[in-house]
Amino acid sequence: MKRVLVALSMGASVLLAACGGSSVSTNPSTGAPVTSAPVPPPAALQGTGATFPAPFYDAARFAYNQKYSQVTVNYNPLGSGAGISALTKKVVDFGASDVPMNATELTAAGGADAIVQIASTLGTVSLAYNLSGVSNGQLKLTPKTIAGIFLGTIKNWNDPALAADNSGVSLPNQAITAVHRSDGSGTTYIFTDYMSTVSADWKSKIGKGKSVSWTPGQPGAKGNEAVATTVKQTPGAIGYVEVAYVLQTNMTQASLQNHDGKFVIPSPEGATAAASQYLAINPSQFSIVDAPGPTSAPISGYSWLMLYKDQSDKTKGTALVDYLDWLVTDGQQYAVNVHYAKLPANIVKDDIISLKTVTSGGSTLLNVPAPS
Repeated sequence: MKRVLVALSMGASVLLAACGGSSVSTNPSTGAPVTSAPVPPPAALQGTGATFPAPFYDAARFAYNQKYSQVTVNYNPLGSGAGISALTKKVVDFGASDVPMNATELTAAGGADAIVQIASTLGTVSLAYNLSGVSNGQLKLTPKTIAGIFLGTIKNWNDPALAADNSGVSLPNQAITAVHRSDGSGTTYIFTDYMSTVSADWKSKIGKGKSVSWTPGQPGAKGNEAVATTVKQTPGAIGYVEVAYVLQTNMTQASLQNHDGKFVIPSPEGATAAASQYLAINPSQFSIVDAPGPTSAPISGYSWLMLYKDQSDKTKGTALVDYLDWLVTDGQQYAVNVHYAKLPANIVKDDIISLKTVTSGGSTLLNVPAPS
């Protein structure tokens, strides 16, 4: 998006760009803002956190460096809990989480007014499985059977409850290995938020959170990639994984029964359909699980980025907001390329408005017009 070393010899036109000579127009087909971005100053930016959006962040930061070689962005996908912790300790420039910071976390970071939180991408969680002879989408799972598997009441793949929903599918007499996240995870929050919404039994026994107390004896793995790998290497296994990991590695995933009773294979299009049902999204009201609509993917959610509103280093702060502005506008093409959904236009506008509140020494750092 915006920043670059301004060489004296490049003249007034570049100086204008570096000072924020930019404009915002609207894409006539999508309604999303299209920015003519200022050139960013040189900086090395560091972020850490959620594994859910990591494939998008990796593709985007590489593309950004190709466009603006004076800016490097490093991202370490250690999980949402780690991202919030690192930001709070001020050892990174931005943190990432699939669930916004809550009141306790915000207080630890200096208060709600100290932090800016923006939605960065949109995705959905799938239930990936390793069952010989059961092809992609052939296995059908309902809220009741998903709860039974992860609560440990459904122990075998040929359990009558699964057989009843999968007429014509040859389910083996094989033990189920239900794999969960072992780290503080925003993907876990989205999954358990969904399960708590659709299952009273789940809500009372496990509840929702980035970390929960799982059924004893079930294996855990750290990060989306590790859960995916464990499922692929374990016959009879099933685990909840961001759909980008499933599609990129050709895993098999279940068809999930959504709010309307339709069985859908999780996809970026299903995430977009779910998000369209919830227009008023913000860091306090962010859940889009169990969305109505015949094509809605039921376990969908946004991923979020957090940064301090007051930046002590003006140059680095400018580079940071320029990068994030690009990420939620032009950079969304790289989300689509790796199986995430583009942010809705109203969310992009909210993001830009939030980024324009970031300051250093009292000066606004993002020099683009406020979207209308």
